[in-house]
Amino acid sequence: MSESKAKHPDKYIYESRYHQIAVELAEKIAEGWYAVGEKLTVRSMVANTFHVSPETARKAVQILVDMGIVTSRHGSGTYVASREKAQLFFDRYQSTISISKTRESLLDTIHAQKLHLDKMVNLLDELIAQTQRDHSTAYLIPYDMKIDQQCNFLGHSIGEINIWQQTGATIVAVKRGDSIYVSPGPYEKIQNGDVLLFVGDEGSRQRMLGLFNVTPDLST
Repeated sequence: MSESKAKHPDKYIYESRYHQIAVELAEKIAEGWYAVGEKLTVRSMVANTFHVSPETARKAVQILVDMGIVTSRHGSGTYVASREKAQLFFDRYQSTISISKTRESLLDTIHAQKLHLDKMVNLLDELIAQTQRDHSTAYLIPYDMKIDQQCNFLGHSIGEINIWQQTGATIVAVKRGDSIYVSPGPYEKIQNGDVLLFVGDEGSRQRMLGLFNVTPDLST
């Protein structure tokens, strides 16, 4: 690893290893590690410094030649040509990296927000499903209705009254004093003071109150 790379860990994003070497060489030239006019030997200096093959080193140097940062003299070698162009190349690449990192950060943020929104949608679906379940089973919660002397059916059996046919409600229990009679049969007679527990919708409740002549204040 080069000294420049060690100074700036995780600083670069590269298309290839030789591109990485070209950027780091440009940074070294811009910082004055190699003086203008100094010879760069591809095999001994570049390849050995960056621990790469001569071919990889040659490709890296060729990028710098194309940018005018170094110049290649036939039969003589490669020489540093311009610190300014090296600095410009490095700065432009850093700007590209900054844009790339900003894009990645935005994509990460969008991804995190999408996960958050997906979680919110799932929670909303669960809430809607729970509400629907509660709504569909609400009629299974028994209503209470206390019978008094005004009831039209004192002494009548449940079977005689045809409660379900008239109201749509079903009596599930009768509370009489300290006793509770669950699922009373058709012969169970209505008595003063009974508390009828029945299930049905709100319409059934209203019809039960009307059928038994019970005021709402006497039902719970």
